Amino acid sequence: MAPITVGIAGFTGRVAGLLTLSLLEQDPNVQIKGLARTPENVSKSISSKNNVQVIQGGAFDTDKIRSFVHGCDVVVCCYSHDDRIMVDGQKLLIDLAEEEGVPRYVASDWCLDYTKLGMGELFAKEASQRIKGYLDTKNSIKGVHMLIGGFTEVIFAAFFRIWDSQTSTLRYWGTGDEVWECTTYQNSAQYTAAVCLDRDAFGVFRFVGDVINTKDIAAALERVYGIKPKLERQGSVYELRSTMISEKEKHGVNYWNYVFHWYHYFTLSGKALMGPKYDNDRYPHVKPVKIEDFLKSVPLEQLNGVYMDMGDKPRKN
Repeated sequence: MAPITVGIAGFTGRVAGLLTLSLLEQDPNVQIKGLARTPENVSKSISSKNNVQVIQGGAFDTDKIRSFVHGCDVVVCCYSHDDRIMVDGQKLLIDLAEEEGVPRYVASDWCLDYTKLGMGELFAKEASQRIKGYLDTKNSIKGVHMLIGGFTEVIFAAFFRIWDSQTSTLRYWGTGDEVWECTTYQNSAQYTAAVCLDRDAFGVFRFVGDVINTKDIAAALERVYGIKPKLERQGSVYELRSTMISEKEKHGVNYWNYVFHWYHYFTLSGKALMGPKYDNDRYPHVKPVKIEDFLKSVPLEQLNGVYMDMGDKPRKN
């Protein structure tokens, strides 16, 4: 059988870079086509590969997108932008891929399980819900949805308001026993690569690196770094719900002032958890990365900012 051809739209992004490296590692014969608005921003270590082709084009450049999707066995969307790109841009990409005979489309998801929520219940994932609904209407192109919980790097990011590096404090809602489902960017890319290379893989997939509560995260921090984090309770999960609503009403368009509360709530309440059944066993060659293993790969002083600093470089776990 001929080598599989994977098209990756949004080729300059973090997930796209890690996905490309994971694809090449799992199948050195894979052919990769990347769609990038600014090709010069693609890492030279990637664009210089003989089996990587970079095509210049934006999310609404119909002719260039058509050329990009032509001949692909699967198209992966790595867009990360506003709703116009995430909905209208993806719909155009899907339509052109379908017209060119592409059998599978991997939507830009990599998140908690929005399939369990009502439309718009978690406003930040409404675009993903709409794209899944759109793909469900298609006959000749099959949707693929990669659910990974939350990115491990984000759990420790300053903007997510859990880990405070200045005071070595873990802040939490609930009892501290509620679980987080988390997967590193690199681990998510590895699972995505495995799905792309599996011609029979379509539908919703649930992969997880670790399922862990806040108290156990504190214990892992102590084992790895030799510090004893302070645990600071913010209130009950019910109080978190009231807080997320009032903060959204207060800050409106200032999304980053409150969106983390919404992700906390829909995870800690269990409403958007993926488990208890996961699809990890389908690809045993991909090793789930536990939080403790992730921490061992990051210096303590970099933990708050690793979300921004990692780029498309693979991390040793």
